[in-house]
Amino acid sequence: MKYFTPLLYCLSAFCLLLSPVAFAKKLDPNWNDFVSKYGRYAEKTLKSKGIPGAALSIVSIQNDDYINTMGHTKARNGQKINAHTRFRLASVSKTFAGSLSAKLATDGLLRLDSPVSEYIPSFKNTVYKDNLKVFHILSHSSGLVPNAYDNLIESRMSYPDIVEKLVSVKPICEPGQCYGYQNVMFSLIDDIILKSTNKSYSQWLNEAIFTPLKMTDASLGYEAMVKNKNFALPHVRGKKRWYSAELKKNYYKVGAAAGVNASASDMVIWLKAQLGQYPDVLSLNALATQTRPYTHTKKERYRRVWKKHLNEAFYGLGWRVYNYADETLYYHSGWVQGYRSDLVVFPHLNVGFSLIVNAETGVINELTTEFINRVLEYKRGQKI
Repeated sequence: MKYFTPLLYCLSAFCLLLSPVAFAKKLDPNWNDFVSKYGRYAEKTLKSKGIPGAALSIVSIQNDDYINTMGHTKARNGQKINAHTRFRLASVSKTFAGSLSAKLATDGLLRLDSPVSEYIPSFKNTVYKDNLKVFHILSHSSGLVPNAYDNLIESRMSYPDIVEKLVSVKPICEPGQCYGYQNVMFSLIDDIILKSTNKSYSQWLNEAIFTPLKMTDASLGYEAMVKNKNFALPHVRGKKRWYSAELKKNYYKVGAAAGVNASASDMVIWLKAQLGQYPDVLSLNALATQTRPYTHTKKERYRRVWKKHLNEAFYGLGWRVYNYADETLYYHSGWVQGYRSDLVVFPHLNVGFSLIVNAETGVINELTTEFINRVLEYKRGQKI
């Protein structure tokens, strides 16, 4: 099984950094045709489903960036989506929290193995005591039942009040012993970062990630999403067509888990950062730290569209780590009312993929799987 250990990651990325001249040339003259063909396939598929709008971003270190924006911000009377149109990333936001936490940890500003109770004292008087560590909440291994109190995110209850209820929930296992996907618990990283650094998660995200990477459309929260008209409205499916829906604030309560907005242009930069192209922002150590396989997520192996090829599945810090057809992938998906998003990084192949749609549609699963399979076949010269 070909797992990308931190040491191998550092060696590979270090070689990339030492070889800028080699990558200044187009090493693969057929790549542009390959991604353009996939882009046409994706556009045709989305149109056949009547999807209102989408933004596709593909990067390869050896080649030109590829952006294909499709459709409109609103099913009726919307403006045409462009490279700077903002979408909600939903749970793909967790990749930003994971990367930022790994960065702060490697810079000595945050200890991933410290007890959560060190930063949030109310946990000290619970069943967790000092056993729940920071890395547990970022890797969904706190021991809580999956999606604990997600229903309250949808309510009018404030985030602090939800957390107050969260600490009283009895875990189903000891921290680190089982996987349970979380939104409320995951977002405690906001409070932890504030207590550890005296600077909020939002400040850090803007000052340490968005600004230095020049992700000019990226933001956190509802107000930033609606600052002008160039954002994609959410859509839900009716009996015969897609209808635009109200942009809800509820999941913006859990900013670290689901609060990031970004454009196709932003996602190109984010993918490149994950491939080691901005070491001053995300160092090789940070990239290795965030993709360490902390939590085994074996149920992922039985996803319908992936089960033939997914050999192993883990969760790192805000990132899923897969062995797919003997290739390491870093992955995350997102789903919140009216939006779907997928993000895939191929660290060995120096390729990244992002697709965001302003509709709740399962077709994104098929499109992402198709891209993964096409890339592997293209690079290997054989069907997987």
